[in-house]
Amino acid sequence: MPNNELDRRELAAREEIMRLSTEPSGEDSVTLFVNHHLDEVEKEYWLQHFGSEKPNTSDILKSLVLINSWSWDENETIDVFDFSLPNGATNYLISVRFDGEGEVESVDMES
Repeated sequence: MPNNELDRRELAAREEIMRLSTEPSGEDSVTLFVNHHLDEVEKEYWLQHFGSEKPNTSDILKSLVLINSWSWDENETIDVFDFSLPNGATNYLISVRFDGEGEVESVDMES
């Protein structure tokens, strides 16, 4: 897969994560990820990385780092992108999966 397609998919994944943060359909994935970490991660982490004990959802999601990208099936097309908080703050991921046409198929919170 050419790098420009990987870049396009990463950008599409990030855009879908942001979109879902404002939609009811994101409650079991993106919103759950943010709320869980706001409750569980030490306030010092948020202060150090965001300058606030309770940063807003948008800032948290913009800070996500790409942890891994990989192929879900045996065709070796990179179709799953895993994102998480910076500096290894958690083992939880927001995992974005693409369909065969390169469109976002699902966004899930994974552990």
